[in-house]
Amino acid sequence: MPVEITWWGHATATVRDSGTTVLTDPVLTLRCAHLWRRRGALPSPAAHHPDVVLVSHLHADHLHLRSLFRVGAGALLVLPRGALRAVPRLRRLAARLEVCEMTPGDRVSVGGLAVRAVPAAHDGRRLPFLPHRVQPLGYVLEGEAKTYYAGDTDLYEAMARETGPIDTALLPVGGWGPRLGHGHLNAERAAEALVALRPHSAVPVHYGTFWPVGMAAVRAWEFHSPGDEFVRHAARLAPDVRVHRLGHGESVRLAVTGR
Repeated sequence: MPVEITWWGHATATVRDSGTTVLTDPVLTLRCAHLWRRRGALPSPAAHHPDVVLVSHLHADHLHLRSLFRVGAGALLVLPRGALRAVPRLRRLAARLEVCEMTPGDRVSVGGLAVRAVPAAHDGRRLPFLPHRVQPLGYVLEGEAKTYYAGDTDLYEAMARETGPIDTALLPVGGWGPRLGHGHLNAERAAEALVALRPHSAVPVHYGTFWPVGMAAVRAWEFHSPGDEFVRHAARLAPDVRVHRLGHGESVRLAVTGR
């Protein structure tokens, strides 16, 4: 059975593998804090009913409380360990969702799919001035295939060792403003990650969806272009990797390689 990936915009994607549906860092609304959805329709109502929700870190465009409260009851919500303490409103979700906090190396199984937490190189605070630091995570989904969802991260030396062999990488290639700070991959560095990870396929995410209020005309090419730039850099640096640059709401089915 092929693995299916649907990109809904920003870091939100649905991965279907082994009869299990996984939703990553859901933002299911037109607005997220000071950001407005500039491209792509809202995710389909079907996206609200996954078996598993992965939250990679505490930033509001990844841990978006209004969107998490829209997720259908009964799903497993996977969070970095310490998130419930750092964001107390998350505890209200425990009445509707099964909550599991993880640290790198932890693993949880849902149906025929295992979710394994891996490190990410990113800021672990909810806001820059808050004291609580929570280790950001990426996740490897292990079912018919092995799919790496990186969350937000920069390159780090042990990335390939932590993920192990993978079939597909969902990598962030941009951001939501005219500058990328520390702890992010741009399009070229994401392509460099492919050299280390050596997946069969890659899907660029985290670009081209949200833009700050009042900045639609400011350096707009940095909002629109990272997907195409990633395709170009990947062709130069990792030509054996097949890149699928999806449009908002578009899906790709990937054959299982048996890797």
